[in-house]
Amino acid sequence: MIIKNIIFDLGGVLVGLDSERCIDAFKKIGAYKVADYVEEHRTEDLFYDTEVGNISQHDFCNEVRRISECSARDEDIVWAWNQLLTVIPDEKKRRLLELHDKGFRLFLLSNTNEMHWTYCAEELFPYKHWIAEDYFEGIYLSYELHKIKPQEDIFRTVLADAGIKAEETLFIDDSKENCDAAHALGIHTFVNEDFDDWLKL
Repeated sequence: MIIKNIIFDLGGVLVGLDSERCIDAFKKIGAYKVADYVEEHRTEDLFYDTEVGNISQHDFCNEVRRISECSARDEDIVWAWNQLLTVIPDEKKRRLLELHDKGFRLFLLSNTNEMHWTYCAEELFPYKHWIAEDYFEGIYLSYELHKIKPQEDIFRTVLADAGIKAEETLFIDDSKENCDAAHALGIHTFVNEDFDDWLKL
């Protein structure tokens, strides 16, 4: 197996996740019912439309206010939702650059929304003068593609757009379901069961 390309997931692979911090943040702004959604991992009910780019940030905030019967401002709701994301460790930033320097073509494929991506690009990725695009040759986000993992079509889109072969590609994700979908197309996969697992590869 000759791997030339590596596709990384974002949350749980590169970026740390802290649902408790997110829950506390929603409670702090009075969005208790939304906090319950996060706690029960029911994000598919509330946040799916943002991940596939079907609703705007303002519409998302309106929905949070409606569900929670709170009057929080848009910026406070966005802040609370972004508290789910913690950090991209420097060790992982260095490893990405090392892989790039060794000749691997690196890509990012994430089920994410505009709020989370903006926060990552502006707050988490900067490493001295680096920005997210310096790490990856291609960045593929569900809210821009209007497709979402584990739909096989999103993987086909990445392979075609990047001009890479499935058999020469490794996909790293913290979801077995997502990895299974990629594997069905001939992509090599690694399920990142622990946040730092892929660093051992």
